[in-house]
Amino acid sequence: MAKYNQTTLTRIELEESLVQHCNPVELNKIMSAYELSESVHEGQIRGDGSAYFYHCTRVCKILLHEIRIVDVDVLAAALLHDVIEDSPTLSISVLEYNFGRYVAYLVETLTKDLERREVEPEDVDKEHIELLKQSSSDCLLIKLAARLDNFRCLEFNLKSNPHQYIQETEELYIPLAENSDIPHLTYLVLELKKERNKFLG
Repeated sequence: MAKYNQTTLTRIELEESLVQHCNPVELNKIMSAYELSESVHEGQIRGDGSAYFYHCTRVCKILLHEIRIVDVDVLAAALLHDVIEDSPTLSISVLEYNFGRYVAYLVETLTKDLERREVEPEDVDKEHIELLKQSSSDCLLIKLAARLDNFRCLEFNLKSNPHQYIQETEELYIPLAENSDIPHLTYLVLELKKERNKFLG
């Protein structure tokens, strides 16, 4: 059995999971998002040695299989949540043209200015948190699902300082959803705490 950080959501699994919930146009949109994400992240490797694209598919998988979200826009944005940061040529306008305004909005909200973050990490993170507070709850849903996937990969040496990553998540991101009346966010908070406790012992 593959270690968690080596698992992925395959194209076939995605299609089979959604075929009963989507019309052909919606299904084509999500499969196009899958292919674009795979293309952008091709050859990129995470700190644990796994393919970066696997992370994007698992974020989608958490939303689809664990929370039972079948909203194509949310799932497409989950697959695409890092493409702007990781592509020198892709733009929000291109995403909007291909996937619609809402998907582009979700990805744009989830995108940090990584060059600026190298110089002003605290300012960029603070602005990102403020943006999430004012944005659609779907943005936070994807963000926490991505953090949850990363938590589940900490045991495979994903982060050079896992304790700092956990602390950052607890101080910055969990409070955004801790008292939410949205069950999906409550689930992700509980799972994050469960993974934190498992890692910290």
